[in-house]
Amino acid sequence: MSKIEVYSTAVCPYCVAAKNLLKSKGLEWTEVRVDTDATQRDAMLARSGGRRTVPQIFINDRHVGGYDDLVAADRSGKLAELLEQAA
Repeated sequence: MSKIEVYSTAVCPYCVAAKNLLKSKGLEWTEVRVDTDATQRDAMLARSGGRRTVPQIFINDRHVGGYDDLVAADRSGKLAELLEQAA
């Protein structure tokens, strides 16, 4: 099973869209809220190379990027490859 982490905030339409895409594929993820925990926000910045926008998505500790990156990975087949690496 792949380890999926979604760094998000409470009010973020792209976070909702990313989680809906993952849900539509039958995937489970861990949501990491960065609006309520500064430590998690700092961790997101460090892991994502300084990206401040949400969502930031990681699959098996590999940075996928934000929502647009997730959609692009899905369309190109890269998402399936990332998910298969841990299967």
